[in-house]
Amino acid sequence: MHIQSLKSTSFLVAFAMLMVAPLFSQTRPERAPIRMTTVDARIRGLEDREEIRQLLIDYGRTLDRRDFKAFAKLFTDDAEYVGGATSAIKGPAAIAKSLEDTFKKNPTGVRSPNFHLFANDVIQVDGNLATAASKGIFVVPNSANAPQIEMIASYEDVLVRGDSGWKFKKRIVHAEIPSFPARK
Repeated sequence: MHIQSLKSTSFLVAFAMLMVAPLFSQTRPERAPIRMTTVDARIRGLEDREEIRQLLIDYGRTLDRRDFKAFAKLFTDDAEYVGGATSAIKGPAAIAKSLEDTFKKNPTGVRSPNFHLFANDVIQVDGNLATAASKGIFVVPNSANAPQIEMIASYEDVLVRGDSGWKFKKRIVHAEIPSFPARK
């Protein structure tokens, strides 16, 4: 009986090997081996997209803290910011000053605390250049102190990697709800 069991097991092993052998045959089209540089490039792409996501978050975080000095550091020296009914603002100091003035004026009369949320980012990296599209939501407390969405915007970004990491080269803000009047 022991020999019969051994023959059955041998038969099953041989049968299994015959069934899986085609999976390993040379006639099957093979995938190109993954080269280390390809893996490195893929990892670099993932790291770049994560750094850019952090930049998008830092944009809102610095505004929420009203830290306009840190906010200005998110932009390249030749950056351009287009948003609202105004013409393009150029340079990090001018961009930060413009946003600081807007928050000080509080044109929509929002209460504090208020904050930004970001979502739906799509990021394309090509070497030291990247583009991104995302949504932003500005949340404020209403009269009952419950969260209320004050504005939803879309962002179109051109980003560059420099010695200090990724920065905004151009940021276009499209207010969707409520919408801003057209630029003149």
